Amino acid sequence: MPQQPSTDWREQIAPDELERYARYARQFTEMQQRKSAKYGTGRGLHRKQILGLPASLEILDGLPEYAKAGLFAKAGRYETLVRLSNGGSDVRRDSVPDIRGFSFRVLGVTGAGALGGETTAQDFLLINREVFGMKGSEDFASLVAALEQGPSGLLKHLIRKHGLFGGFRKVKELQGSMSKPFYGFAAHTFFSSAPIACGKYAARVRLQPDAGNGAPAASSEDWTADIISRLEKSSLAYTLQLQFFVNEKQTPIEDGSVNWTEDISPYINVGRLTLPALSEWSAQRDELQKTIENGIFDPWCALAEHRPLGDIMRARKVVYYESQKNRAK
Repeated sequence: MPQQPSTDWREQIAPDELERYARYARQFTEMQQRKSAKYGTGRGLHRKQILGLPASLEILDGLPEYAKAGLFAKAGRYETLVRLSNGGSDVRRDSVPDIRGFSFRVLGVTGAGALGGETTAQDFLLINREVFGMKGSEDFASLVAALEQGPSGLLKHLIRKHGLFGGFRKVKELQGSMSKPFYGFAAHTFFSSAPIACGKYAARVRLQPDAGNGAPAASSEDWTADIISRLEKSSLAYTLQLQFFVNEKQTPIEDGSVNWTEDISPYINVGRLTLPALSEWSAQRDELQKTIENGIFDPWCALAEHRPLGDIMRARKVVYYESQKNRAK
């Protein structure tokens, strides 16, 4: 049965976190530098930009009291920038299975920032996976390092971590996850996978496409062409939703391997994101691609009332900052 949102959430800060996060940052920096030497200066992950887009975000009126915090405190409309991307550290064909990213920056926001001081934007970084799939940042950092070494490096890593039979089982699970069909940026649902604060509460974020965006695309050699062909016909629309923490067992803050199921905590609608038809921004298309590619999309570029929560998000604060410095060199 659905349960009521609760404020009884807690973060659990491990004593060695700063040391570990610094190690992850060095690891990702070295990888980013290797990839930049190959492809040119770019991000450590989500290196390949599919498309940069203008957008408009409408915050809905009449939200429940527990949702009325930060960006969602009152109804309004905000200019927004969207970055669509493939998730890998390499620049590969779109037909190669990958995590896909849908990031957007809400402009014209003012208030205390999650990193201190004031912020004038609120970023959301979403992927096409509802659950992060790993318990914490240590699992993720070691997996990324193993993936860079190729299939043999990945297998060795998983066998060391899970034993012979467990390692092969994990390889199969990863292959199954990566082979799940992607329906295109206009028709797939995207998730924060990890929680953020919503005032006194904690929540995960979901972006759900409208049926009017068109039929799902089972595969594509060029995801840019897919979404541009749709925008040539009309605008695209999505519903922004929040799913709230109810208890530590079923909606944990620190464990990224546990999915928050809708039967326990349903998503509620909080906004509408609209991508305008291409005819409305085609003259600025080239300039917009450069602006968004050179820009920063960071979950910690956020209002204090929406600060990222949990080990995975705390690690991203350190790693993303180092990545941004590397891109500026």
